[in-house]
Amino acid sequence: MIFDLKMIREFYKNYPASVDAAKAKFKRPLTLSEKILFAHLHSDSPLADYKRGSDYVFFQVDRVAMQDATAQMALLQFMTCGRKKVAVPSTVHCDHLITAEVGAAKDMEAALDKNKEVFDFLSSVSQKYGIGFWKPGAGIIHQIVLENYAFPGGMMIGTDSHTVNAGGLGMVAIGVGGADAVDAMSGMGWELQMPKLIGVKLTGKLRGWSSPKDVILAVAGILTVKGGTGAIVEYFGPGAQSMSATGKGTICNMGAEIGATTSTFGYDKSMARYLRATGRSKVATMCNKIAPYLTGDPECYENPDKYFDQVIEINLSKLEPHINGPFTPDLAWPLSKFAAAVKKNKYPAKLEVGLIGSCTNSSYEDLTRAASVARQAKEKNLEVKSEFTITPGSEQIRYTADRDGLLNDFSEIGGVVLANACGPCIGQWSRHMDDAKRSNSIMTSFNRNFTSRNDGNPNTHAFVASPEIVTAFAIAGDLTFNPKKSVLVNRNGETVKLDPPKGIELPKAGFAVEDAGYIAPAKRGGSVKVAVDKKSERLQLLKPFTPISSEELQGMRILIKAKGKCTTDHISMAGPWLKYRGHLENISNNCLIGATNAYNDERNKVLNFENGEYMEVPASARLYQKKGIGTVVFGEDNYGEGSSREHAAMEPRFLGVKAVVVKSFARIHQTNLKKQGMLALTFADPADFDKIRQDDKVSILGFDKFAPGKSLQIRLDHADGSSDTFDVKHTYNAAQIEWVKAGSALNKIRKDFGVK
Repeated sequence: MIFDLKMIREFYKNYPASVDAAKAKFKRPLTLSEKILFAHLHSDSPLADYKRGSDYVFFQVDRVAMQDATAQMALLQFMTCGRKKVAVPSTVHCDHLITAEVGAAKDMEAALDKNKEVFDFLSSVSQKYGIGFWKPGAGIIHQIVLENYAFPGGMMIGTDSHTVNAGGLGMVAIGVGGADAVDAMSGMGWELQMPKLIGVKLTGKLRGWSSPKDVILAVAGILTVKGGTGAIVEYFGPGAQSMSATGKGTICNMGAEIGATTSTFGYDKSMARYLRATGRSKVATMCNKIAPYLTGDPECYENPDKYFDQVIEINLSKLEPHINGPFTPDLAWPLSKFAAAVKKNKYPAKLEVGLIGSCTNSSYEDLTRAASVARQAKEKNLEVKSEFTITPGSEQIRYTADRDGLLNDFSEIGGVVLANACGPCIGQWSRHMDDAKRSNSIMTSFNRNFTSRNDGNPNTHAFVASPEIVTAFAIAGDLTFNPKKSVLVNRNGETVKLDPPKGIELPKAGFAVEDAGYIAPAKRGGSVKVAVDKKSERLQLLKPFTPISSEELQGMRILIKAKGKCTTDHISMAGPWLKYRGHLENISNNCLIGATNAYNDERNKVLNFENGEYMEVPASARLYQKKGIGTVVFGEDNYGEGSSREHAAMEPRFLGVKAVVVKSFARIHQTNLKKQGMLALTFADPADFDKIRQDDKVSILGFDKFAPGKSLQIRLDHADGSSDTFDVKHTYNAAQIEWVKAGSALNKIRKDFGVK
């Protein structure tokens, strides 16, 4: 089945003309990213050579995808905007609310029972508003999108930061918050600051233990977690064409970990093979007819320094396997240096769990490479020394892998197959530990390894590697092991060595599945009722936020001055809190509980100046709010790094925070704050962060003249009677300032649609 074939056919009919028009107007060749962006300009943004990293542009996206945790809030917002049906093809995927504990069957049974209320809500909303629904167990949103919806040259947004995975099929796919999704689903233009362009030239060819995962792990080490902020990363060169489409997807997926707007590859034979293998031969045929338009112009790749803002070159033939971590995805260790790093930094050398799969690495090729290592272990009489879990990316992948004996290869060495869901990757893991706070090490083929992310334990050292490397280390059970050099002793006391993995790009017998898990929307959705119980602890209808006033910005208190890394996991934790993603009041009880208070180096313990006591952050916010006192949050660099979850913006807004002032923002979080009608500000001089005292009263000056390009000021009135005043910058344009004046972007949409 090909979804949206009519839409795709119409797009390809008009796409070459759009690209030609841009090239003619600008009189220069175009990168792939530029071709896709200019071909998707909304009518509100006429064709122009917009300045990268500066101009805001409206785009008309082809589709929207939402996962169940973020879809709840996105659709609760959409329900209030006055539309009877989504304006662009949209889907919901139930993949985040399934907790991994003992194995696929029992875990799925427990999830269906525990989350019935939420799944029923999402199903009924989807039926009513014309949204495709992928039921629990169907698979992880990004793998489903790659298998069914992604198409070269297209543009989509999704309420998950790893939406960028679709770049593996040559899309510009961007992670956003739910309010952005509402814009697109409502038929409005979707706004984005014109991205800068980072070109990555790949030469050579991967060999041995090296895999596409190692490309992005190496790039993360080069660019760091904020090096891609505000940019699209475009991969090109002979090395890019030598990799599979799913390998490209892995690289794009983890582009979120360098802060990139998205990543993409030009159309090539591997994409055509994948389209045909997944039942989309008609799409491949259309792509082949316009192939030059679905990749960058040759001049851009021959002289990349002239057309990209930054260029990186990697020789795949010399690329070592990498292991990144712990605690951050950009701490990159080549395999040859990893053992020494473990010893030097005193990381726990015993590997307790190896976990493979997830949206990043669950393709058929990934599983065959890892299975080839597992098969060797059995043949060489080895056994796994660590716990070992496998997460298939979709029911189609699971069914095909099971048919071809891959899952049996894993189970025969002690592997446990988990449900087709995110599971441990996002903290949905009921881990079996003797001490939940004990220092330990795990290794995953996931994408993120922030503190506490996988299991809630801040002392778990999580390392990220390819599935085959994780499998090898699980067999060894030792972080000082090197599969390229080290030997192992088997059950017979013999010394054996693992051979490099062997993979199969696509199943020789084709993909197969009995029930992919898709439910089409009702043809007449108007009669479908969406009920939300007023007594529900998990779902709550939304009330519009009220606009911020100048008076409220005077004499505010500091809710928290966050020290160091403060990701969306620190601002709004996942794990057990996922169950409240559709209930703003309840989930606000996790607001900033993971952030480190700069004044005492503790988490979730801040001094409240109304009662003079140390309190949990949400409780302190509620007390200030009850007393009619506004609050402000201060933070450091790349604040809001990580997930697209807009709850990290909605929760502070709900609890009375008026402004977030930091040294720098991650892109998605900054946009989410703007969408919710808050002030997202940056220090003109980062050193001013040090001037902020715990007992300060904070006022923001100049709000009555809030305008694009015009700085505001902050005055700190210290308890000793002295004060400091300094400038703070913002990136709000005129339309975004209207969001603030309306109370939120959603309020503005309601007004435009005549909804009271």
